[in-house]
Amino acid sequence: MESIQAIKQRFGIIGNDPKLNRAIEKAIQVAPTDISVLVTGESGVGKESIPKIIHQLSHRKHGKYIAVNCGAIPEGTIDSELFGHEKGAFTGATGTRSGYFEVADGGTIFLDEVGELPLTTQVRLLRVLENGEFIKVGSSKVQKTDVRIVAATNVEMFEAIKKEKFREDLFYRLSTVDINIPPLRERKEDIHLLFRKFASDFALKYKMPTIKITDDAIPILQKHRWNGNIRQLRNVAEQISVLEQNRTITAATLDGYLPSGSNNLPAIINKKKSESDFSNEREILYKVLFDMKNDLNDLKKLTMELMKSGNVSEVEKDNESLIEKIYGEPQKDNYTEEFQDLEVMAIAEKSEKHFDPDDKNQNIDKYHFAEEIEEEETLSLQDKELELIKKSLERHQGKRKLAATELGISERTLYRKIKQYDL
Repeated sequence: MESIQAIKQRFGIIGNDPKLNRAIEKAIQVAPTDISVLVTGESGVGKESIPKIIHQLSHRKHGKYIAVNCGAIPEGTIDSELFGHEKGAFTGATGTRSGYFEVADGGTIFLDEVGELPLTTQVRLLRVLENGEFIKVGSSKVQKTDVRIVAATNVEMFEAIKKEKFREDLFYRLSTVDINIPPLRERKEDIHLLFRKFASDFALKYKMPTIKITDDAIPILQKHRWNGNIRQLRNVAEQISVLEQNRTITAATLDGYLPSGSNNLPAIINKKKSESDFSNEREILYKVLFDMKNDLNDLKKLTMELMKSGNVSEVEKDNESLIEKIYGEPQKDNYTEEFQDLEVMAIAEKSEKHFDPDDKNQNIDKYHFAEEIEEEETLSLQDKELELIKKSLERHQGKRKLAATELGISERTLYRKIKQYDL
């Protein structure tokens, strides 16, 4: 078995960080087997080196090695690229085509950015991992393949699984062995080594003297966050090599090539709203609903007063504070008209007889409306919530996931409500 240092020299890996060495060591150990490997790490950390090491140290080293960038292939054609297609399978399929899994039979396939695979393709990939079988697009014939799969991703896989963008069973099949490549900011001692290597490479490429940084510039290089990792460091080294006439790079010169305000700042990561966020939103919504209910009760009270007395001025005088609460600053003309309209509409809707506002001889029971309102409002929001949960569970034969989706809440929240109401 080759040593870690020999592997670094063979594959051009720069650095002595313990985490990097551990990742290489795991790759060496797993290479002779056919175990599936998932390489994780941020974009630009050099994940593509690990599958090459695994392939070259395996018994498949004489077979084909194919690297596939899953994020660069359109969703509509990725099945055809990976598994092939038959003639006439879709528009433009003028002939039969062999996919990567057929071509790489006996070798290794590296699936870069595997987290970007569509769900339908994930199902096909799972079948390959489970029994080595696949079907070409447009075919019904099952074909066999003997391929070792190494995948890589910079996606937070558990978040993707939680959002149902990646299959959990496929994740566990791919990550039999998980190899993590540390970001450059965690390999501070390696940053200067990498910069010197890149400076030497670009000096040969552009046929010019090699740039060197002064001692006071090294801490600036190491303290920078390097969100783009090795790729970003390489780009900075290339810019300085091409643009600077003075081949000795001071701290001030180096600082001019680094994005301002990004040193030692925490990365901003978008996170899905937590359960507590949605709970807070629901509490606010409930409060708004309670406030609306109180306002409606106030309006009903005024309506009852109007129906009992029939004198708008008298009601206005007795309920001045309540009117101001509902309407804000008193606006007599507006709310007087609304009170009169409200009285007519309310009585007309609840009366069993047809109501004609111009017919003064109709005998209308003004109190019948108020009694029905009181009966309708006996249910609290809690009772209505219980009633909705019961109906939804009955409609979906007790399936909590479907009921939770219909109610617009999480399955965990629904489960808590079921326990709360002892359903």
